[in-house]
Amino acid sequence: RLNPYVTPELGFEFHYFFTRKFWMCYKCMGLVVAPGGLGTCDELFELMTLMQTGKIKRKLPIVLIGKQFWQACINWQAFVDYGMISEEDASQLHFVDTAEEAFRALTDGILAVEANEAGHPPVSSSLHSKKALVEQRTGA
Repeated sequence: RLNPYVTPELGFEFHYFFTRKFWMCYKCMGLVVAPGGLGTCDELFELMTLMQTGKIKRKLPIVLIGKQFWQACINWQAFVDYGMISEEDASQLHFVDTAEEAFRALTDGILAVEANEAGHPPVSSSLHSKKALVEQRTGA
């Protein structure tokens, strides 16, 4: 059954889950995850596993909306403590509560990925936005 918020021309049904996950990750620059059930966790862990195993080379930002939900449902620190994920893996997770926080975490993460690929230091989106605003106001 198609999600009622998806328009029919943008709704895709995949016969195999592998195909769905492949296309979900193929051009992914980051992942934003709202509270959900086992299917949501499956897709979240799939992307994390692909990065952990090096199948996805970039360290993509993962934004989890709803700090209380995600920290109560999954003990992320236990994964680190038991050696199941590294501190680096865990540091890719950004816990947020608002759309503004999610946007900032996602854009900062994408800018960091792009800067890393270009061999430059990462630029903060908030710094980038302020700089753009100053340039716009001064005509620089």
